[in-house]
Amino acid sequence: MNNLISPKNLLIILFILTGLLIASTLPYLLNSSETFTTTISKKPKQNLQIRSIDTVKYSRDIAREKENDLSYDVVIKAQVEDIAKTGATHIALGVPYDEEFIPFLKRWTEQARKNNLKVWFRGNFSGWEQWFGYNKIDRSSHIRLTEEFILKNPDLFENGDIFTPCPECENGGPGDPRQTRDIEGHRRFLIEEYNIAKQTFSKIGKKVLPGFYSMNGDVARLIMDKPTTESLGGVIVIDHYVKTPSQLIEDIKDYAENSGGKVVLGEFGVPIPDINGVMSEEEQAKWLQEAFEGFKNIEDLIGVNYWVSVGGSTEIWSSNGQPKQAVDVIKKYYSIK
Repeated sequence: MNNLISPKNLLIILFILTGLLIASTLPYLLNSSETFTTTISKKPKQNLQIRSIDTVKYSRDIAREKENDLSYDVVIKAQVEDIAKTGATHIALGVPYDEEFIPFLKRWTEQARKNNLKVWFRGNFSGWEQWFGYNKIDRSSHIRLTEEFILKNPDLFENGDIFTPCPECENGGPGDPRQTRDIEGHRRFLIEEYNIAKQTFSKIGKKVLPGFYSMNGDVARLIMDKPTTESLGGVIVIDHYVKTPSQLIEDIKDYAENSGGKVVLGEFGVPIPDINGVMSEEEQAKWLQEAFEGFKNIEDLIGVNYWVSVGGSTEIWSSNGQPKQAVDVIKKYYSIK
């Protein structure tokens, strides 16, 4: 009997009883979301909720030239498939919103849906910047046309899409607020149009993110104070080209702090010759590798749109569809779950 209650045996018995107690309570702990999440919650590997690639050179710049050319669907199909293979969540389309271009926009959108891509609509009404010979329009006309466009084309949109009524608004309409000094007028226009778009998407029953007004970095510093950013959904979108990845990373942090919002890079890419000089494929890939590594450590950066897929100095595919080394870099980071 003395051997049965020795200190050693008591420890064994206590260990067994503790194990039985844990086993009996484990199911409860696992089913208690509050207990479970507070003890083993982990930071997600992927902070970039929006991972997009821009097609503006082929979806906007030659829209009129190709709007009636059905053979161009081969090009659309190839480019959309290439973008989807990178792990992108969105494809950015620059097709104008005028009635003339709706069939062309639908051709791009249909290919995006076939490849399980959401669309970031980054077109505009041609009159804002007088594209394709359209007559100039003012702010009130732009707001009215935005509402009409959404109501007339509900089938264009899916839940999870992004709709920017007016990318880089400073380039058209009444002018750049840096020159006109109509800062409050520019803010009111963006906010009013954002609210109209938000209400109209609610009417058609689509959960589309409106706004995402991309703008030049200097314009953003002027326009996107904390109240304005909050009124535009708490997001600040910057089209930003800089010399080094380290500068880009520091600028993103600065925009987040000054605006109080989450940051999305509406456009970024290399090389821009006037900024980065000429780059080899290897240098382009290395620059992007360094940038994306930095992005992983910025919680306030929630999205990027690489500019551009094909065409121009920053392209990552050649005109015949051959990928550059940068595609592998983007795929590496876009595919992180």
